[in-house]
Amino acid sequence: MEYVILKYLHILGAVLMGAGLIGVWLADLRSRQHRDLVRFSEAVRYIAVFYDGVVVPGALILLFSGTWFTVEYYGGWDFIQIPWLVGMIALFAFEFIEGNTVTRLYFMKLRRLTDESLREGEITAELEVERGKLIPSFTHYLDLPMLFLIIALGAIKPNTWEMFIYGSAIAIVLASLFTVLIPRIYPWGNNLQMT
Repeated sequence: MEYVILKYLHILGAVLMGAGLIGVWLADLRSRQHRDLVRFSEAVRYIAVFYDGVVVPGALILLFSGTWFTVEYYGGWDFIQIPWLVGMIALFAFEFIEGNTVTRLYFMKLRRLTDESLREGEITAELEVERGKLIPSFTHYLDLPMLFLIIALGAIKPNTWEMFIYGSAIAIVLASLFTVLIPRIYPWGNNLQMT
């Protein structure tokens, strides 16, 4: 029974985290489409709602259930002999740390600067600079491809490192493409205005 409950919790955590990251992705795209500061600020607020309300609880459930799974059913530190499990744990640890430092902090700062712009009635120079930063955009666009790779490793359970290596490379290429292309599709900047 313990295994079934842990498996359920692990799937639930993955579903919540995936749904939250898709919500963040869509809210970010929506924020890039708006020329109106009020609508932009609402989209930025939804990013925070999805991150704090869905992604973080999902990640914590995954952390708890994954740790218990590893200790109870994969011999604790013996997991380092299983390529797919090492890959899942390494990618999750990377995403957990990166998501709670670079990406989440970026969106929190973006929300704060948007609130300041709303109070001033115009886009501040600091908000324009922050919105154009590449590293936080790259890490944001890396979240979903990495999550899909983590799920693929757990579902397919390859015995070699090929899937981990190729999947990581594909995720980095996709995130790089999104970082370059999405700002060109949805240019953001001086033409924002208050309604």
